[in-house]
Amino acid sequence: MTEHSCDLVIIGSGPGGYVAAIRAAQLGMKTAIIERDALGGVCLNWGCIPTKALLRTAEVYTNMKHASDFGLTADNIGFDIDAVVKRSRKVANKLSGGIGYLMKKHKVQVIEGTARLEKGAPNSSTAPLVRVKTKSGEDTVKAKHVILATGARARTIPQAGLEPDGKFVWTAKEAMVPDIMPASLLVIGSGAIGIEFASFYNALGAKVTVVEMLDRVLPVEDEEISKHAEKQFKKQGMDILTGAQVQSLDKSGKLAKATVKLKDGKTKVIEAERVVLAVGIVGNTENLGLEAVGAKIDRGHVNVNQWLETGVKGLYAIGDVVGAPWLAHKASHEAVICVEKIAGQAGVHPLDVTKIPGCTYCNPQVASIGMTEAAAKAAGRKIKVGRFPFNANGKAIALGEPEGLVKTVFDAATGELLGAHMIGAEVTELIQGFAIARTMEAVEEDLMHTIFPHPTLSEMMHESVLDAYGRVMHV
Repeated sequence: MTEHSCDLVIIGSGPGGYVAAIRAAQLGMKTAIIERDALGGVCLNWGCIPTKALLRTAEVYTNMKHASDFGLTADNIGFDIDAVVKRSRKVANKLSGGIGYLMKKHKVQVIEGTARLEKGAPNSSTAPLVRVKTKSGEDTVKAKHVILATGARARTIPQAGLEPDGKFVWTAKEAMVPDIMPASLLVIGSGAIGIEFASFYNALGAKVTVVEMLDRVLPVEDEEISKHAEKQFKKQGMDILTGAQVQSLDKSGKLAKATVKLKDGKTKVIEAERVVLAVGIVGNTENLGLEAVGAKIDRGHVNVNQWLETGVKGLYAIGDVVGAPWLAHKASHEAVICVEKIAGQAGVHPLDVTKIPGCTYCNPQVASIGMTEAAAKAAGRKIKVGRFPFNANGKAIALGEPEGLVKTVFDAATGELLGAHMIGAEVTELIQGFAIARTMEAVEEDLMHTIFPHPTLSEMMHESVLDAYGRVMHV
């Protein structure tokens, strides 16, 4: 048994955990990080990064199929799914190795193993004791502070046969390393994860059906953006069933057969070679000893306050394990808040979730920040709404990407930018402009007086603001 002593120990090395470790090291804390799988966690190894590599392949492949639209010739276009996956894994492995380099650079001790919390001695000034099951035995870590950054995993529905089975049913992890290129695919759930995989496999030629229990796809997005997205998905050949629910899955034959209850009460059987389960995620809270040390868990996530404190002395939690929004950049931001609060840094502010941008990397891309139009109205705000279409933007037309919309929502009385919602090419890059505006508490005049370069897609952001106040130029 090896005993370790440090100022801070972090359980989990995803975008919350490794950022917490780096910031703590920068602030002079002796820091250790515990990881049971691979540095970088789900995001770098099985989530954000490898899926974007896959989606980039789909984007390039789609462009190749439309080469003639650009005056180009491309014959015998095809793909090798094994090579596509290999590239994705290579990207993930490179970045995971990069996290190892960063840990060494900042002198963060990395402990490989599975952690469990135990109560410390009575009246102890330290956080709960951490036991780590390693390949060689068991280590003990004593620290003044412990941060849980254990992430989350795909939610399953075993009672309906909706759980990974090594044959028909995939979660995101299996969908990233497919055993076959399916001719038909059923995607259950139309949030970011579901729609991204639907977009990837549809682009490569699979017949894709998406089943969504709520009344529209991408249900957390502004309704107008959701409708625009659904129209484009259908145009690309996807079948979209909203207000529908998978009741059961028959896996006894050569194809999976899903019985789906439709919005009109009727049922429909959908056959598919593979099924992607994307009905949400649940925090990794099991077998950590949380209940034993007094931490509270609510619906699969750890309860924390605005400073990420669990209520147990010296124990904190960040990222997906504490709940929505389940985003890597939210976890990283929480990491910095948590560590700086521990260190007693001046000027630390609690996280404002209305200033967190959300991105979905489907085709077309979707991005948003702040209140939707409906949410602003429900909050009793009097609002001004601006819109600008991609088909009126010179750069979008030149790129061959004329489908899309930029929408902005302002408080009519104060000019505060309440929200921004976008669909179209590269909006996952453009949204950061509105994120800065929200952080800087910009009002409509600030954005109107900002000079946007021409010709760019970003000009649509300007035009959308102008449209909200009756000053739009190019439509």
